[in-house]
Amino acid sequence: MKNIDKNIFYIGLVSFFTDMSSNMVKTLLPVFVVYVLSEGVDKLGIIIAIATFVSYAFRILFGYLSDKYQIVKPFLIVGYLLSTISKPLLGFSHSFISVALLQGVERMGKAIRSASKDSLISSYVLNNEHGRTFGFHKMLDIAGELSGAFLIFVLFLFIAQDEKSIRLIFELTIIPGLIAVAIVIFLVKDAPKKLKKEKNVINKEDYQLFPILFIYFGFLFFIMSDQFFILKARSEGFSLATIPLLVMMLTAVQTLMSYYGGVLSDKIGVIRVMLLAFIFGIISISMLNVNIWLAFTFLGLFTVLSLNAIRAYISQYSKSKGFVFGVFYGGVAVFSALGAIVVGYIWKNYGFESSVLFSEIGMSFMLVILLLRRA
Repeated sequence: MKNIDKNIFYIGLVSFFTDMSSNMVKTLLPVFVVYVLSEGVDKLGIIIAIATFVSYAFRILFGYLSDKYQIVKPFLIVGYLLSTISKPLLGFSHSFISVALLQGVERMGKAIRSASKDSLISSYVLNNEHGRTFGFHKMLDIAGELSGAFLIFVLFLFIAQDEKSIRLIFELTIIPGLIAVAIVIFLVKDAPKKLKKEKNVINKEDYQLFPILFIYFGFLFFIMSDQFFILKARSEGFSLATIPLLVMMLTAVQTLMSYYGGVLSDKIGVIRVMLLAFIFGIISISMLNVNIWLAFTFLGLFTVLSLNAIRAYISQYSKSKGFVFGVFYGGVAVFSALGAIVVGYIWKNYGFESSVLFSEIGMSFMLVILLLRRA
């Protein structure tokens, strides 16, 4: 595409192969924890919380360091390498504690690279089209997730749907992971160095962006993680071979809508796109009791539209991009992690219906707050 820099394409390829391997784990992890390791839904919530918190909280630190010392590509290399090494080791796990630790290490790799990656993408935006650029990158990112789910589906056509196969799939994630590391080392260009370093890494003007970010954080606290969606599907009788198809539906919707969603943010504005995304998020939870396929579809719409809108918002308006991206991901860490623990606890002790009610009321409240903010 003429409006997309070549370096954005290479970064997109890195994300494609990394997310391919990540989704090979993510698709099967809820089943592995609850049905293979015989741990409860509350333990799954703890694992999700630890992984989410580590993944996002440390982005504040590395975003700050990236801005202060102009370190970009080295953080990408270290981050992708750490994730690549840790994922296959899940195949040797026999307790939820070891799973939580390995997921924490893998997410630490994501924390190290993410703010720098977004800052790097922002450096190669052409014609001030931030939404289009981030939408294009996210399209390749999610296409990798789709490919990971598809690989699991194909593998289950030829191998048994049992514990041994799940562990084998975890081990196979080393292959796309190493491809991603090779691309980032040999093809991705570093961000251009600033001629003049800023004395203050944190720019006070960026504080005006925080209200919108915190509304988004609040919504993430209440919405269920996609891994809870997977567990709901399994409890409804979906087979181990069918679950990858649900994940493919989720990621296919995101892939198809990512680029267009980014363009839409440029045309009608971030707040309008976020309002639309919030509505889709509320519908997704409601659909869990009606149609699982539709639930995954609307969750995909919420995820891709809201994330692309927020990233474009930060890219366009922030001064200290690495720091603000770090704050953004840090907020996602805290609120998503706490939300996962609360949802897992409510589901375990009060039933699934209570967790749905909790999510719907909370998300509706945050939608009203965003409407008032826009007004």
